[in-house]
Amino acid sequence: MLRFLDLLQHPQSYHRDHLPGHITGSAWIVTPDRNKVLLVHHARLKKWLQPGGHADGDEDILRVALREAEEETGLIRLLVHPSVFDIDIHPIPARSDFPAHDHYDIRFLVAADEREELIISHESTDLRWIALNDLQHYNRDRSLLRMRDKTVAAGSA
Repeated sequence: MLRFLDLLQHPQSYHRDHLPGHITGSAWIVTPDRNKVLLVHHARLKKWLQPGGHADGDEDILRVALREAEEETGLIRLLVHPSVFDIDIHPIPARSDFPAHDHYDIRFLVAADEREELIISHESTDLRWIALNDLQHYNRDRSLLRMRDKTVAAGSA
């Protein structure tokens, strides 16, 4: 948490060119019964992840997360739980045109109907609803498994 607070002292922290890291927003999209999560297979990172992306100067990070959710999934009817669901700092590997850096990701819990039509964006190679019990077969990253566990705990509360 202290690293997040330190980053926010920088006026450019919401801009993707701020190094060594910057704020991003993402949506942990679950079915209303909280048994499935919607993940995208990120084309560049080649990993199953929740929809999300750069703030690009927008300090309303919930708006950023919802914009990214719509752009990456095609979903427009989203039920938002407006408090922050999770935060995470994770490394992004270097590309030919940009150095390695950290994403300071602020995540929101969002519910959507799995029967709604999905649209795969140009940033992804696939998009699918995954049973929370099967998540570890798609991604074993600690931060995704932590969100799974929070989802299960919230659903049983």
